[in-house]
Amino acid sequence: MEAATPNPDSLLPRSPGGTGVGVAMSVGVHAALLAALAGVLQWRTQTPVVASAELWAAVPEVAAAPPAPAPAPVPAPAPVPAPPPPPPPAAAAPKPPDIAVEQARERAAREREQREQQERQQREQREREQREQKERELRERRERERAAAQARAQAEATERAREEQLRRIQEAAGTTGTSPTGTAARDAAPSASYAAKLAALIRSNSVFSGDVPGNPAAEVEVRTAAGGTILSRRLLKSSGHAAWDDAVLRAIDRTGKLPADEYGRVPGRMIIAFRPKE
Repeated sequence: MEAATPNPDSLLPRSPGGTGVGVAMSVGVHAALLAALAGVLQWRTQTPVVASAELWAAVPEVAAAPPAPAPAPVPAPAPVPAPPPPPPPAAAAPKPPDIAVEQARERAAREREQREQQERQQREQREREQREQKERELRERRERERAAAQARAQAEATERAREEQLRRIQEAAGTTGTSPTGTAARDAAPSASYAAKLAALIRSNSVFSGDVPGNPAAEVEVRTAAGGTILSRRLLKSSGHAAWDDAVLRAIDRTGKLPADEYGRVPGRMIIAFRPKE
């Protein structure tokens, strides 16, 4: 079977010409466009027909609704106060010159030195016053001690002189006494009534305002001369209350002299008891 051989003319380009169909189609399209434009223009230029009508019955009028109340005016917002303007910046202090700074430093140093000197002087003055106060107190204490020592020495000397006088009086009474019994009669113990009389006499010279619990007795030895003059007194037994004991001794010193007993004599030595509530 043989293969078909192609026509060589089919491969060649066509010859120019054959534009009549295209021209005809173009003319038809343009004609249709012109007809459409003419119809549009005619529609725009036609005068509209006006019709009128007359109404024989009045249409009822409806009352118009009352106007709505006007809305309340909105209060205007309070004006916000404008913030105060910021203060102007402080002007920087001028820097003192170096000479002024140095002078101020020297002046401060001098003032500090003066204060320290004043404080040192005040401290030295206080210390000097304290030393003088201590020395004055020491002198006063020594003077009091010396005065107390002198008073004790004088009291001891007075007591020794009184004892010596008592001894001489007793010796003289023993050798030259007019009583037939001599010293033995003077040294005899006093009667109870005479001792109570002496205690009452001495107690009347006492000055005592204290309160002694109970009724303790203070026993005192009293030595007298021939005429009843009190030569010495000595506390033999304390009552337990120094204030009452001292009051009794002072009362004996105030009495000074004792009266004679019923026989006209005064015992040379007696022991008398003194009670605060008798």
